[in-house]
Amino acid sequence: MNFTVEGILIVGSFLLFVSILASKLSSKLGIPTLLIFLAIGMLAGADGLGGIQFESPYVAKVLGTITLTLILFSGGLDTDFGHIRPIIWNGILLSSAGVLITALGIGYFIYWVTDFTLIEGMLVGAIVSSTDAAAVFSILRSKNLHLKYNLGPTLELESGSNDAMAYFLMIFFTKLLTSNQDISIWSAIPRFFQEMCIGGLIGVIVGQGMVFVVNRIQLAYESLYPGITLAMILFAYSATNFIHGNGFLAVYIAGIILGSQNFIHKNSLIRFYDGISWLMQVVMFISLGLLVSPHKLIPIAGIGLLISAALIFLARPISVFISLAFTKVTLNQKVFISWVGLRGAVPIVFATHPLLECVGKSDKIFHIVFFIVLTSVLLQGTTLYSLAKWLGLEETAPHKQARSIHLADDVKSELIELTVPAGSSIDGRKIVEIDFPKNALIVLINRDKRYLTPRGDTELKIGDKLMVMAEDKNDINEVEACLGIA
Repeated sequence: MNFTVEGILIVGSFLLFVSILASKLSSKLGIPTLLIFLAIGMLAGADGLGGIQFESPYVAKVLGTITLTLILFSGGLDTDFGHIRPIIWNGILLSSAGVLITALGIGYFIYWVTDFTLIEGMLVGAIVSSTDAAAVFSILRSKNLHLKYNLGPTLELESGSNDAMAYFLMIFFTKLLTSNQDISIWSAIPRFFQEMCIGGLIGVIVGQGMVFVVNRIQLAYESLYPGITLAMILFAYSATNFIHGNGFLAVYIAGIILGSQNFIHKNSLIRFYDGISWLMQVVMFISLGLLVSPHKLIPIAGIGLLISAALIFLARPISVFISLAFTKVTLNQKVFISWVGLRGAVPIVFATHPLLECVGKSDKIFHIVFFIVLTSVLLQGTTLYSLAKWLGLEETAPHKQARSIHLADDVKSELIELTVPAGSSIDGRKIVEIDFPKNALIVLINRDKRYLTPRGDTELKIGDKLMVMAEDKNDINEVEACLGIA
């Protein structure tokens, strides 16, 4: 089917509109939005109702790379370093050793049960070795589920940093299959540390540079700040790759560095990247859905189910238990982390690389990876909530701090919403009797959908939503401690 420019825009806008509306099903059915978008792309594709011919792995890879770059940066920007600091070692273990063990384990299994060579099996293992916690958190948020024991930050850190390891392994095994030169496994070790070190260093430099530029450049229009930061993100990714570093790690660290600093228009920039990352996900998932041929999934369904089962029930749990063997993570927590090895769009994007490099069996690899992602999303994605409750990892009284409200650039204070939790020691006490931080002020109280103006003799009750103005994060932490928020 041939389209004019207008036809492409009409079809594209329609698919985008339908996908965003259909994403509302995610909260009702507990299905990750990833599956909704992929399904719409498949329905609109050559084998579906739309009959759209899309056969460009290159376009899919470009879209995927840009999307992953923005998603990783947005994830880093929205990450509170104070939350991940206590579990940073656990996250690094999962995103490095965990990914390596998963890739090698499932790669050897594929070699054992299929006609793939050992290197081809390892390539598939590398492609599916990274997790997609973005889909996980969409389910947890839709069910209003919060996790105990810093499990949320652990999964967040793993998902943001494990793509770097998976990408390195995927490129390495692809080169083993396509290069005429002798490439040894031992030569990959110094190359790995080189890529990680360069990526980490560039990430820190670019993150600090963004803070300096945003605070000092004084642009005439606020709407230009997203543009200049976007330019620096794309430069960081491409420049890091150009000097043989890991661009994905660079942009993620740059996001964490920027998000941990104070800079003007911070909240508007965070909202911008939240929105742009969601939009890019929709575009990427639809294009990947268009690229797959559903009729090619049927012949590989049997082997796909076998590999997916081995990945979910063997490779991922083994990698988690080995990686966290010498940590304080409990058995129930390890079981849950093992089940949260949800595969998403990242493996599908990585699977386009062998297609472009003309690797033997690349088309079969792509559809096997696609099938693994579908089964992972359907099985693991729809059972996370129930498993968390069964393992006793659900936070029964989650009172998470709401995002601060942007007041003005010359106002240093932040306006946040906090809820008085069950069991708080301030229940029934007057505001004047509470040892509230001096640099914090209760501005408004929302009690049973009624708004109260706080006075000294106003008694606070469990469930009250307080609008609190505070000067910095230390004051916010003191307020949370005063209210009894864990």
